[in-house]
Amino acid sequence: MKLPTRADLLRFLSALLAALLLTLPSMAQVVSLPQMKTSQVSVSGLSSGGYMAVQYEVAFSASTMGAGVIAGGPYYCARGSVNTATNVCSCTASPFLCRVRPGGTNIPELVSTTAQNAASGGIDPTAGLAGHKVWLFSGKADSLVPQDVMNDLETYYRQYLPVANIFYKKDLQAQHTMPTDSYGNNCAKLGSPYISNCGFDAAGELLKWIYGSLNARAAGNAAGTFVEFDQAEFLPDPGTHGMAATGYLYIPPGCAGAGTGCRLHVVFHGCLQDPTNVGDQYIRHAGYNPWADSNRIVLLYPQTAPVYPLANPNACWDWFNYDDPRYAQKDGHQMAAVRRMVERLTGTGGPTPPPPPPPACITASNLDHVRAGRAHDNLFRALANGSNQNMGLDNIFIQTTLKRTGPNFYVIGSCP
Repeated sequence: MKLPTRADLLRFLSALLAALLLTLPSMAQVVSLPQMKTSQVSVSGLSSGGYMAVQYEVAFSASTMGAGVIAGGPYYCARGSVNTATNVCSCTASPFLCRVRPGGTNIPELVSTTAQNAASGGIDPTAGLAGHKVWLFSGKADSLVPQDVMNDLETYYRQYLPVANIFYKKDLQAQHTMPTDSYGNNCAKLGSPYISNCGFDAAGELLKWIYGSLNARAAGNAAGTFVEFDQAEFLPDPGTHGMAATGYLYIPPGCAGAGTGCRLHVVFHGCLQDPTNVGDQYIRHAGYNPWADSNRIVLLYPQTAPVYPLANPNACWDWFNYDDPRYAQKDGHQMAAVRRMVERLTGTGGPTPPPPPPPACITASNLDHVRAGRAHDNLFRALANGSNQNMGLDNIFIQTTLKRTGPNFYVIGSCP
């Protein structure tokens, strides 16, 4: 991977200016993720979020009932290699380097790796997948995760699930995007926010496939409550592991409090769909909330953050080992963090996790701090989250040491 060019920095500044104009929940509203007693856990995701949904479902199959995967691929496809991730499991490096082809992900090898991870206890026994319901979507015009990759994903799932439990839609002329029937780009366009009006409600269709018959989606604006919660409770200093300081929970009518009798669905956004890049567009417009309102489905929207400029500049989920070599197993940093969130929301996690370790010091460029969620931008100045101390210009040239003294609270300090 290469250092950022002048064009990269200009694109970043443009995205930053756009983000300043988007409405996001206030940092003052950040709270602890509530204790609830939801059930019937399922997951879904787009792009890197699709890969993450597959990882999570396979690793925690005993406590998950199904998955919706849009433009993703089979479990452990990248094999811990960014080159494999971007040239075999997707075409995200360069079209001239892309080696995607039918059967190119080598499903027999991935099935063998899955079995090894299950035998070692790194993931749940694969027998837990047998009763799952899986919904797959691949756009015919997808240039980043072509249909050959999704076809391999269907082949992978057929090793564990009855064919009748798998639904695969691949006849829509859609680019690499989250399809909706009311919001976003033209369906054939590739570009931010990677949500497109394709005349097709992917969120609703995948929820209906996983859960069975559902009430018609609610009309009008979201009737539930968005909660911005502290992700550092589940992964100390999340920014160093590619996760944002905060995530979002959507609680629909009828699920306030313990949420007994309500279902839980985890939504993994894709690369470049984190708040830094698209504000709150994904959590508000991907199409899930109206179905949650009418069917008592609590939605967990965990959030990533860029690790800039080399490791993960596009705020992808870790499906190729940019943070943790055990990324696809139950104890991988991001996997375990989301699992602890799910346990909090289902009441299955035992005692509340201990608080994060003593204050940590992180020295990085101001731009890195902002993109990792330790600071925020205010008119091109970087301000430390919580204390709002002025760190100077938000760029890659000024280095600042921040000390974490509380959840999403940082002060300018020095490391011991």
